[in-house]
Amino acid sequence: MEALKARIRHVPDFPKAGILFYDVTTLLRDPQGFRLAIDSLSAPYVGRGIDLVVGIESRGFILGGAVADRIRAGFVPVRKLGKLPAATVRATYDLEYGSDSLEMHRDAVHAGQRVLIVDDLLATGGTARATANLVQEVGGAVEGLAFLIELVELNGRARLHGQHVMAVLQY
Repeated sequence: MEALKARIRHVPDFPKAGILFYDVTTLLRDPQGFRLAIDSLSAPYVGRGIDLVVGIESRGFILGGAVADRIRAGFVPVRKLGKLPAATVRATYDLEYGSDSLEMHRDAVHAGQRVLIVDDLLATGGTARATANLVQEVGGAVEGLAFLIELVELNGRARLHGQHVMAVLQY
């Protein structure tokens, strides 16, 4: 996995002082790195009967769409508030300062469908937990959550208790 880590740019003090941002755009532009990332995210779920991959805005769209294709599943986007045109379900979650909301089309996941949630980063787990709640609210079964990067010291897995969590890279 060092080959993947070598392709991720580290940006200090972004989006604010004291934060080290892991910029995956440098990985995504590299054909071999992108392929390795998608292979690594997909491999545990091939042949597991996943019906849908839910990708979290915005890098989760890129990774999740490719994973969905690789495992032969459909793709569902989870978006920031007000971006989807049809009836939605909404989950609000806490941030360090304030709160945010995510939405998914109400009819995007049907009762009993097996869902894999994909995003680029697991930090505190709030966004992932909110997404899992959306899937479960409409009757979907969360079969796992897959992340390219996990920031271990932020302990986001704790918010996802009871869920199968997989991260390709850990920092």
